[in-house]
Amino acid sequence: MRIASLLPSATEIVCNLGLQHALIGVSHECDTPADVVARLPRLTRTSIPRHLSSRQIDDFVKDKLARREPLYEIEEAVLSALQPDLIITQAVCDVCAVSHAEACRLAARLPNQPPVVSLNPTSLEGIFADIAAVAAATGTISQANSLTSSLRARIDRVRAAVHGRPQPTVFACEWLDPPFAAGHWVPEMVALAGGREVLGRAGLPSERVTWEAVLAAAPEYILLMPCGFSESETAAAWEQLPRPHGWERIPAAQPGRVVCLDANSYFSRPAPRFIDGIEQIAGIIHAGAHIAHGPLQQTQPAQRPA
Repeated sequence: MRIASLLPSATEIVCNLGLQHALIGVSHECDTPADVVARLPRLTRTSIPRHLSSRQIDDFVKDKLARREPLYEIEEAVLSALQPDLIITQAVCDVCAVSHAEACRLAARLPNQPPVVSLNPTSLEGIFADIAAVAAATGTISQANSLTSSLRARIDRVRAAVHGRPQPTVFACEWLDPPFAAGHWVPEMVALAGGREVLGRAGLPSERVTWEAVLAAAPEYILLMPCGFSESETAAAWEQLPRPHGWERIPAAQPGRVVCLDANSYFSRPAPRFIDGIEQIAGIIHAGAHIAHGPLQQTQPAQRPA
C-alpha cells in the first residue's frame, strides 16, 4: 500500500497502526514521528507567512477566506508522480489543512483515482472513529484495537486519579489575539482531567470571545494552547500581549495558574497523543493527585504485502 497523508494527525495515526513503511508523502506540517517524516516528500504548502504575530495570522486568514483564496495547496505534480493508492485528508477545518473537496478533486485526476479517507473528528469518540476508519482502509483492525484499548486504559487511569476531587474552573484558550475558547474535543479533555471548562463548548468549533468575558468567568486556571503553536511559541506570543484591565482580580492571575502548552502536539491535533494532553491538564489542575503517564501502546509494524 502507498499512503499519502495530507495532515499531521493522519500521519500519526498511520504510524501508530504500524504503517510507517507505507507512507510515501506527508503534508508540510507533519513533524511526528520525526525520523519517518524527515525522509518523505512534502505534498502540501501554505500561503500563511512565517513569523507573524497571533493578530497578524488571524487577519491574514480572514482576508484569504473573504477572498475565497486557499490557505493550503497540494503539490499536484509531486503527488501524481508518487502514485498513491490511498489519500488521507480532513474535513473538520478549512483553516487547518487542505480541504476534503480539494483532495477529492485531485484524486479524480490521478490515473488510478485512489480512494480518499477523510477524517472529521469533533470529539474524542470522533478521534477513535478516525483511527477505526484508517484501520478499515488499510487492513489494520487488530492494531487499531490494541491502540484504542491502550488509549482508553490511560483515560480510565486519569479518571480514577481525579475522582472525588473538586473540579477547578478552566479557560482553554485556542487563540490568543483575538482570544478563542477551545471547542471540539478540548472541553472533553478538560472534563476527563477533572476540570470544568468555563467558555468552550464540547463538540462545537472554537469560538471567538473577549478577554472581558474571560475575566467575568473568573477561571482558576488558564491553559494557553493556540492552534498549531508549540509551547515556546505560545510563551513568546503571551509575553507580547498586554494584560486586560482587572486581570489581577481573577484566580488564574495567581502564580502558576496560566500555563503555556504544546497545542501542536497534544491539543489542536486530533491524534493519539491527545491522551498525553489529558494527563498534562490533570497534572496541572490537580497537582496533588498521582497522575500516571505512559507511552502509547507500541504497535508492531504491519506486515508488508508479499
